Amino acid sequence: MALIVEIIGWSGALLVLAAYVGVSTGRLSGGSATFQWLNAIGAAFFVLNTWWHGALPSMVLNIIWSVVGFFTLWRIARRRTSRL
Repeated sequence: MALIVEIIGWSGALLVLAAYVGVSTGRLSGGSATFQWLNAIGAAFFVLNTWWHGALPSMVLNIIWSVVGFFTLWRIARRRTSRL
């Protein structure tokens, strides 16, 4: 189980890093669905990993980070459906 949690944690780190690099290099917009998906899923993966390791401050931060990302995705989807 510990190996799975570590793989999930490293995957989360790579997703969040990809989002940051994408925005920093201008390949992604901060308001894009791709950026939000990378951050939301990456943060959700970090939640599991930080819970496993008992890092509660990091866990709370990543819960909030993930909620913000999923909320923004919901707003993006709502905007798209209202245009139809």
